Amino acid sequence: MMRYTLLPMVAAVLVACAPTAEKGFDMPTPPVAEKRPKHITQLGFERVDDYAWLKADNWQEVMRNPQALPTDIRDHLEAENAYTQAVLAETEDLQDTLFAEMKGRIKDDDSSAPEPDGPWQYYSRYAAGAQHPIFARKPRKGGEEQILLDTDALAEGHDYFDLGDLEHSADHKLFGYAVDTQGSEYYSITVLDLETGKAVGPVIEGSTGDFIISPDTQYLFWIWRDENGRPAKIYRRPIGGDQDTLVYEDENPGFFLSVDVSESEDYIFLSAGDHTTSETWWIPASDPTAAPQRFAKREDGVRYSVTHLDDAFYVLTNADGAVDFKIAKTSLDQTERAYWQDWLPHRPGHFVTGLLANYDHLIRQERVKALDQILITHMPSNETHAISFAEEAYALDLSSGLEFESDQIRFVYQSPTTPRQWFDYDLKTRDRTQVKEQIIPSGHNPADYVAKRVMAKGHDGVEIPITLLMHKDTPTDGSAPVLLYGYGSYGMSMDATFSIRALSLVNRGVIWATAHIRGGADLGYQWYLDGKKDKKTNTFKDFISSAEALIEQDYTQAGRIVAYGGSAGGMLMGAVANMRPDLWAGIIAAVPFVDVLNTMSDDTLPLTPPEWPEWGNPITNKADYELIASYSPYDQVSAQAYPPVLATGGLSDPRVTYWEPAKWTAKLRDHTTSDNPILLKINMEAGHGGASGRYDFLKDIALDYAFALWALKQP
Repeated sequence: MMRYTLLPMVAAVLVACAPTAEKGFDMPTPPVAEKRPKHITQLGFERVDDYAWLKADNWQEVMRNPQALPTDIRDHLEAENAYTQAVLAETEDLQDTLFAEMKGRIKDDDSSAPEPDGPWQYYSRYAAGAQHPIFARKPRKGGEEQILLDTDALAEGHDYFDLGDLEHSADHKLFGYAVDTQGSEYYSITVLDLETGKAVGPVIEGSTGDFIISPDTQYLFWIWRDENGRPAKIYRRPIGGDQDTLVYEDENPGFFLSVDVSESEDYIFLSAGDHTTSETWWIPASDPTAAPQRFAKREDGVRYSVTHLDDAFYVLTNADGAVDFKIAKTSLDQTERAYWQDWLPHRPGHFVTGLLANYDHLIRQERVKALDQILITHMPSNETHAISFAEEAYALDLSSGLEFESDQIRFVYQSPTTPRQWFDYDLKTRDRTQVKEQIIPSGHNPADYVAKRVMAKGHDGVEIPITLLMHKDTPTDGSAPVLLYGYGSYGMSMDATFSIRALSLVNRGVIWATAHIRGGADLGYQWYLDGKKDKKTNTFKDFISSAEALIEQDYTQAGRIVAYGGSAGGMLMGAVANMRPDLWAGIIAAVPFVDVLNTMSDDTLPLTPPEWPEWGNPITNKADYELIASYSPYDQVSAQAYPPVLATGGLSDPRVTYWEPAKWTAKLRDHTTSDNPILLKINMEAGHGGASGRYDFLKDIALDYAFALWALKQP
């Protein structure tokens, strides 16, 4: 937990307030946000927002310069932080213990498995005690290390430090990196000459942190973030120069932009799209100053991405009703959709999530029944084989590696009980070689834990998977406490990963449960479609059904479950707090997207136009307004007995702005009929991801977990 110093005025108030006893907790009196009613008329609907003033009028400036925050808002946020610190003061020793445990599971001088590329092997490593890594390389045939970038030294003097893209040039002479020192996701880009270690040309400011160095090493393509925080334009700049040429600009403010190089390094791809529609443009890498050519015209609801191999493009797409995606093939000179031919037809239930190429293989990743598979096709023979795994729940990450003409790919395997294992896989011999294993210095025995999948029946009869992780000695007689985690938006899947953090709860007898609810793509793309827009409430009901199933199957009891989610998962937390407050011992809502109606009605906010396909547009559509208003957590707060709540946020967060949790907690506190505490912690030096640094981040997690154990009365 960030150790905020109590403002003298706030400290005096807290000391003067007589504590009240409730459920064994001694409670100081919380701060009370002033009500300044703002009357809003929209599409014939009227609403009143008592706490709209917590959104600073100069919020764009605050994102870049937190010192610009108006004094009245800053005083309120500092008072909230002081109150949270005071309420949870009895957990400070526990927080320290949890932090030490989690830190003890991290190898202090850890390093990545080297990745070969030409004459070099590239890797990252941590110096002992460092928060941020060193990026380095060694000659492939042996020799001295060359440090490319020491980010721990670069982070000195900054309260927050985050890296965007990192890339070395194809000729191995340049190294580019992007840095955000505020948490606002405005990055600066620097390109270094690796011979001299000095910057080549001026620093690029105001980027999204995404860039590529053209394969001929002559140009840098980068994405500009506008004053509203949106990726709006792609520029090309000569390496060492200061003149930018506009390469691409999209007229749709709701489209994200990206730039990439094909694995073959023959093409530069510029992509634009939102959550449901996409479009790609391409530039031959042999002529990086050429005007981009459209690959295929955008169509509403059609997504596609492009991979190049030999004399063809391969297209991963949901076109033609391919809900779980298919792979099409087209020639290099006929790329519009009319020319696409199915290479891998659509197979319902086989969700194709990724496609990579190497010189004579196409490698794809699929998700079947919430588990990943890697399938490899040898193109000359058209023979396909799969890399197989045996555990009941696991997760895979796939990398093609840095070299296109290689017989090796790398994948990472893990499960809730098995730490990460890095394998090099020989595409010809099909042998796998473990090149790295996640070391747990404090010790870890997978046999001490049990991971399993159970099913919940949804409100409409749908089967919802839940992944459980528990200690082998945890009773399954209904007496155990549970932390139930969920997300359920944007088609993001909750993979069955290994977590050094979760073990601190599991070792204390808490069952960690991950609900694979609709709105994610755990069971395929249709699973996502069935949890968005007019079907959004399925997400919330699935989470509640998951909790009820764990009770019915004798894992726990009502009131012995802490619900946990962040960002859009924080919206989930707000919704289930309103719908079934009786189920929860506590709720942790990290950077929660809870003010949905107001945010989706403000088209100046960074993510509002891109989010309309996900939630609806309440500015122009009455049905969308009514739908969002029906579940928006902030708007649905009512007079009922809410459980203890911990909400967190970051002052410079451009994704879920600080005022969302601030307004929500103020309204919850005003309406709750219980004496349970409603807590808010705003990190005044961070954005959406919380504290930066591999250790400082754990302090935020330790606060969350200490709150969970405190709410559960778990030792």
